[in-house]
Amino acid sequence: MNPYVLAILIFGLGLGTTLTLSSSHWLLAWVGLEISTLSIIPLMAQHHHPRAVEATTKYFLIQATAAAMILFAATSNAWFTGQWDILQLTHPISANITMLALALKLGLAPLHLWLPEVLQGLDLITGLILSTWQKLAPFALLVQIQETNQSLMILLGLSSMLIGGWGGLNQTQLRKILAYSSIAHLGWMVVVVQFSPPLTLLALLLYLVMTFSTFIVFKLNTATSINALATSWAKSPVLTAITPLALLSLGGLPPMTGFMPKWLILQELTKQELPLTATLAALSALLSLYFYLRLSYAMTLTTAPNNLMTTTPWRLHSPQLTLPLAISMLTTISLLPMTPTAMTLLTP
Repeated sequence: MNPYVLAILIFGLGLGTTLTLSSSHWLLAWVGLEISTLSIIPLMAQHHHPRAVEATTKYFLIQATAAAMILFAATSNAWFTGQWDILQLTHPISANITMLALALKLGLAPLHLWLPEVLQGLDLITGLILSTWQKLAPFALLVQIQETNQSLMILLGLSSMLIGGWGGLNQTQLRKILAYSSIAHLGWMVVVVQFSPPLTLLALLLYLVMTFSTFIVFKLNTATSINALATSWAKSPVLTAITPLALLSLGGLPPMTGFMPKWLILQELTKQELPLTATLAALSALLSLYFYLRLSYAMTLTTAPNNLMTTTPWRLHSPQLTLPLAISMLTTISLLPMTPTAMTLLTP
């Protein structure tokens, strides 16, 4: 892709998300979401592969539907209450339609079916942008909706956790596994958003860091399936030894960073006298942990055929930039002792 075009598209991504984050008017927020969507579509279709074009078409149709629902809900709320302010979405029908539209944009279950198929058709870097940056704007709107339907949010959160766990069990493609991982993590964030928005923000930030590490590891190893992970030890032995820790952190296993948000969310749900919700959430984490263990096993305990082509790459210097990966990997593994500091910074 032409570097100038790429720069304009990346600027559009930043502009759209920033516009939504900084807006207080529903029309301005909607414009920001549309700019962000239109900026990522050329990035998704840049390889001109049939799977990429199919994924781009699906993504465009889903995002256009969700944007139309948001515009309809905001207009209806303005008709009924005379308010265009994001914080004044007080009409119950408009609030419920907006929540479902944002759930469709994010890929929350049961509105999740597009996400694994779209992610499977993309390259790893575009998939990383879709799994991280594109979640920020809808989440900013979700946090600001005051009149939330508590039962609907808990139902969306729990169904996302369970479907995200079950859906990933039978997958062999890494991008689909990461899509179901994304669905499960979004469920953890949504189930607590109405009780503690700062805790949702903490979970989102840590999810972004952990997912960044995982995508970049797969990108460095040029791996798109579980079988391809078996050759990673020959490309970067040290990284292969560290990556299972990052995967277990994604699964929420102590003493890694990923345990922090799950621990705090379960604590908050218990404080809100929702023991059944907390129990189901904790059990759903075991489902996700299983497929992270599969990836760890394939990467570190499986040896690929030892021919000359698979055993030599580690001796060659890799031209790829590894400093961002080193920083994010360190953060993914070792931030659990900083839990009190993180909560102090995020609590108003």
